[in-house]
Amino acid sequence: MSLVAAHVRGIRWLGRVGGHGLRRLGDYGQAEVQRHAGGISLDRGFLIALMALLSIGLVMVASATLGSGDAAGRGLLIRQSAAVVIGLVAMTILLMVPLRHFVAMRSLVLLLSFGLLAILFVPGVAHTVNGATRWIDLGFIRLQASEFARLGMIVWMAAYLGVHLDKVQTRVRGMIGPVLVIMLASTLLLLQPDYGNTLVLGATLFAMAWLMRAQLQTMLMLMVAGAALAVVGVFSAQYRVDRLLSFSNPFADPFGDGYQLVNALIAIGTGGLFGRGLGESVQKLAYLPEAHTDFIFAVFAEEFGLFGVIALLGLYGVLVWRGFVIARLAWMARHYTGAALAWGISVWVGMQSLINMGVNMGLLPTKGLTLPLISYGGSAMVATLVAMGLVLRVHHEASRALAEKGGTEVNR
Repeated sequence: MSLVAAHVRGIRWLGRVGGHGLRRLGDYGQAEVQRHAGGISLDRGFLIALMALLSIGLVMVASATLGSGDAAGRGLLIRQSAAVVIGLVAMTILLMVPLRHFVAMRSLVLLLSFGLLAILFVPGVAHTVNGATRWIDLGFIRLQASEFARLGMIVWMAAYLGVHLDKVQTRVRGMIGPVLVIMLASTLLLLQPDYGNTLVLGATLFAMAWLMRAQLQTMLMLMVAGAALAVVGVFSAQYRVDRLLSFSNPFADPFGDGYQLVNALIAIGTGGLFGRGLGESVQKLAYLPEAHTDFIFAVFAEEFGLFGVIALLGLYGVLVWRGFVIARLAWMARHYTGAALAWGISVWVGMQSLINMGVNMGLLPTKGLTLPLISYGGSAMVATLVAMGLVLRVHHEASRALAEKGGTEVNR
């Protein structure tokens, strides 16, 4: 009971912090660019939203895993807390690393990303769960390769766009490299199989090119080709077709293919306006599968209701919006690699968040994608926090670049 009381106090504190962050949404006009001779310039709105989501994530993992009171639940919470600490340390270190180093090592980053996906096909190395081979078994820990590979490819794409921007904007052949990367990465992901991450990665890299003003003719051709491949991918496996059919009417088979979605909808529906209260979810108690991972949003909705969901959406909105603001700041500073990187990471986090929530609410078929910064998963947490560190580094470099040009204020 004392743990629940502590979590309630924590949520109230987060509400006050989140309210302060949301009030900053009105500041569309101008923002201060500060000079820090030896320090790091941080986007406070981005950082507040990030810390609030991290805190909510730990509280929800505790709520979803400690309901039964067993040692396994405590172990999951401890591992998630350790992943958060590791991720925050990595994020802090990356704040000190100039982005030019990633540009210089972009080919190595790409090779390592492909290596992570390819090593899953080496016998004795990969670990299979529910028919999907997505984890590298190191004995003491398992790493989900696609999480780090996706981030590596976003970093490579940003560096490529920054270096070859003129060619990408004016020539069709400027996108040959990214297209080949998307095709090879998609093939390796689909072989796992991992259709959800394939869609997110492909759409993210496409959005990065589009936001960097790649040639319109090229983008239209890629859009048509991508849509065709997505349709082929869905109908190439029977289990994907089954998911699509069960998503359209989960109550037709409530104890079979529609079981997860039916229980998620029950959880969300019973949450009402204000929720049952922290720790009071019923569906997480052996009814809702993957309550601490893919369907943690349903547990959150049941415990905090519609107003809690709106607050959570607001925090994700602040995070993504500030990411776009940082990207625009980098564009104004002619830091094109930084702009592409901030846009790519923001699109990825925003898209995956919406997909996860859409799946939980029955708006989209099940994809197996976690809710960033909230769901249980060490690899996803560390990779996401590393990405957040890169966005904050973009803000620092762009702010200093604009400040050195003599501007004390810029219109973001």
